[in-house]
Amino acid sequence: MTQLTPLRRNVALFALAFGGFGIGVTEFATMGLLPDVARELLPGFDAAPDTGIAQAGILITAYALGVVVGAPTFAVLAARMSQTRLAFWLLALFIVGSIASAIMPSFGTLAIARFFAALPHGAYFGVASLLAARIMGPGKQGRGVALAMSGLTIANVIGVPIATWLGQTIGWRWAYVLVAAIFGVTLLIGFLSLPRFPGNPERSPLRELSALRNPRMWIMIAVGSVGFGGFFAVYSYIAEVTTRETGLPTSAVPWVLACLGVGMTIGNFLGGWATDRHATRTVTWGFSAFILALLAYTQFASSPVGLVLTAFVIGITSSALIPSIQTRLIRISDEAALLGAAVNHAAFNIGNSLGAWLGGLVIAGGFGYLAPGWVGVLLAVLGFGLAVVSVVVERRDKSRNLNTIGIPTIATE
Repeated sequence: MTQLTPLRRNVALFALAFGGFGIGVTEFATMGLLPDVARELLPGFDAAPDTGIAQAGILITAYALGVVVGAPTFAVLAARMSQTRLAFWLLALFIVGSIASAIMPSFGTLAIARFFAALPHGAYFGVASLLAARIMGPGKQGRGVALAMSGLTIANVIGVPIATWLGQTIGWRWAYVLVAAIFGVTLLIGFLSLPRFPGNPERSPLRELSALRNPRMWIMIAVGSVGFGGFFAVYSYIAEVTTRETGLPTSAVPWVLACLGVGMTIGNFLGGWATDRHATRTVTWGFSAFILALLAYTQFASSPVGLVLTAFVIGITSSALIPSIQTRLIRISDEAALLGAAVNHAAFNIGNSLGAWLGGLVIAGGFGYLAPGWVGVLLAVLGFGLAVVSVVVERRDKSRNLNTIGIPTIATE
């Protein structure tokens, strides 16, 4: 590999983060634009907005399912491929999926387009995390994950509010046109700056899949799936809370999303820093803080000030968990690092689907727009319990001289 100059190194890291920025815009702007999409594509929305919003949540579920399907699929099929080349192909697929989302004429076809657009999501974050860690150097795995994820969190500060404003002003379809442009710029910058790491011809899909024999890996997947469902139960309907619970105008939605995004950005970098020091403590303490933040949301988000403050704190506490969970999965998956990194985002998007679905159920059931906050508390508590189980199993295996996949590392008599 050619030695990177400081300028090329920084531009390469920026490209990886900017791809995450595009993903953040395409995933989270949809949540802020649900009322606009539903109003155009779902007949009878104005007569029954609660039912329409709950139905429009299918778009969030479709995207989440696309991530769940695509993350392990690309990670396994691309086992031998150069990580750099894989990143380029994934960005190209993002462009196609974003354009398709912008032009679909009906709710059903839009849901299909959102599923397709999500397929590269998990694999991109997985490969971007590994590339960032390789470029940054040894001992910085947590910060590499945080760097790759920084685009996602910054998107909630800048990209999502802009896309939401754009969608509310000239039409929600233009938000997806913006996303396609972001991915196009990312592909161009990445092609010019990213180092060409070679692939590994000795890898195989079956060898990559062998990491799934590891029970600790499945426990951590469950941690992300269930625990992070708490975040999406709240985030999926925060636009409706802003307008219907606090009485703020629609124009305030981008500002609430920006406050949450600032919190996510801060939490992401704090989580990366803490993970490189102690990943396990970051997970357990992070979940404790996240649960408290969600409890505060259920009590205070009905007022404008309470909504802004609790959204900010939820952003910090939820994003602080991401680098630690992903780093633990990468370490547990051992040689199948790409699979471990990718399935982390599949897990988060199972949480996305689960949280959006359960949040929609309690809203449709007449419990109000703050009720998803209690759903979030329950899911976060379950996630915390699973994280404790993961730590207990890890300590048990170490006491028995077992490695990450449960195979003895020291011969026993």
